[in-house]
Amino acid sequence: MPSLRALHAAGHEIVLVITQPDRPGNRRKVTPSPVKVAAQELGLPVLQPEKIRDPAVVARLRELKPDLMVVVAYGQIIPADVLAIPARGVVNVHASLLPRHRGAAPIAHAILAGDRETGVTIMKMDEQLDHGPILSTRRTEIGVQEDAPGLTARLSRLGAELLVDTLARLDAIEPTEQDHARATVAPRLRRENGELDWEMDAQEMDRRVRALQPWPGATLPTARGRVKVLSGHVEGDRYVPDVVQAPGKKPAPAKQVLGRRDA
Repeated sequence: MPSLRALHAAGHEIVLVITQPDRPGNRRKVTPSPVKVAAQELGLPVLQPEKIRDPAVVARLRELKPDLMVVVAYGQIIPADVLAIPARGVVNVHASLLPRHRGAAPIAHAILAGDRETGVTIMKMDEQLDHGPILSTRRTEIGVQEDAPGLTARLSRLGAELLVDTLARLDAIEPTEQDHARATVAPRLRRENGELDWEMDAQEMDRRVRALQPWPGATLPTARGRVKVLSGHVEGDRYVPDVVQAPGKKPAPAKQVLGRRDA
């Protein structure tokens, strides 16, 4: 978790790290979140409630009397009684240029929309979804072949750097109200988002393959059933899969799995 490590390295006193409970991962083995792993490596206390609005969690936070709270990709709505606890408010690191792509999947939706650039926004949270005033932003171009995992990693590092820089001059920043009329929504991804068709526009297929890794993934119908497309490229008006994965098999070159007709 780059933001947590960056805050610690910058000398901020972190009194508590709140992250999701351990969940079943590969082969159903219970796996801690990357945030928990990072916090334990740094020797920081960790709390893993099912719900942040749990009265016991709210009471714990009130006892700690934090000066500031930082939220990064937490995955739950922060209730008003929690937002009111820190003396200097709650700051959020959001992986888009707000007000564009408010919601749970901003990185995937930026690629799906064909955006040429994206970035990170540091904002003060209010009770509405990604609605609060902006403290700072940083822009970056989206690579023509960049996929969601690669862009996520880049924006995580960019967000961590911007977070530390913003907190260092927080008292001097005048928050800027978002232009709410320009807001767009980036809802959670659904499995059907990844269902490709050979008749689909090549650019649309390319965007979906890049945007929907690792979940839900992009799949194409073939004589061997639907196969997952892991990478590909556009040739003229045609989309060409480069690497695919058949059900129950390991990733392999598309020409090996599909033959030359569909690859």
